[in-house]
Amino acid sequence: MGYYDKKFRESAMSILRQGKSKKEVTAMFGLGVNTLRTWEKLEAETGTLSNRPLNREQPKIKDSELLEYYRENPHSTNKEAALAFNCSASGIRDAKKRVKITRKKTQYSTVSGTKKSERSS
Repeated sequence: MGYYDKKFRESAMSILRQGKSKKEVTAMFGLGVNTLRTWEKLEAETGTLSNRPLNREQPKIKDSELLEYYRENPHSTNKEAALAFNCSASGIRDAKKRVKITRKKTQYSTVSGTKKSERSS
């Protein structure tokens, strides 16, 4: 719905109101029938063909709290942080990306990270 501007929508809907069928209007403007239905519904609900305002919630994890947590717990995993913030590990990953905290790399264990020739028997 956000692809077409208000003026375009209004012109398509005015032709529809003049008595043309939805099929004719869709052929004229290169639209789908469902698009016209959506615009009709939008106009009936809001009285205009403008885009609805976006309803985005604030992030659950505040940036300042996340930074403070990782200052105090620098070696914490995403799962541990998720428990502390009562959210998912993917939520922590996204929040860390937002505040530019890099991903903690996995370290090799002593045995598996050592070449066979260097291991003591």
